[in-house]
Amino acid sequence: MAQYPVSLPSQLRQEAEQIAGRQGISLEEFILWAVAEKVGELRGELDDPAFPGVTYQRGAAGMPTPVVRGVGVRVQTLALAERNWAWTPAETARQYGISEAQVCEALAFYGAHRAELDASESIEADLERQHV
Repeated sequence: MAQYPVSLPSQLRQEAEQIAGRQGISLEEFILWAVAEKVGELRGELDDPAFPGVTYQRGAAGMPTPVVRGVGVRVQTLALAERNWAWTPAETARQYGISEAQVCEALAFYGAHRAELDASESIEADLERQHV
């Protein structure tokens, strides 16, 4: 196993040592565990390689929400504009300040993932109603 020297701010080191102690492991084991956990999380990202212009962000309820990469406009918002207001991709692009290609990719993503997106939207709405 390769070794890598790590310099931690003193407060972070103290907190990490305390947590490691409660877990019954060394600071080095804790750091290895933390890095492995983060790598696993990033490796398991939800992004669909068929739609490189769409990524996921955590929404208000902590659930992953697909958005247009780089601008953060929700995919569901663009789908609603098309479905409820009958906006064309060009009109939607103008209204949200993004390119028509971004709108088209987001709509294609929505079409490919519609069942899961509609279900997650319903769950998120339920969570918001419970917190009101």
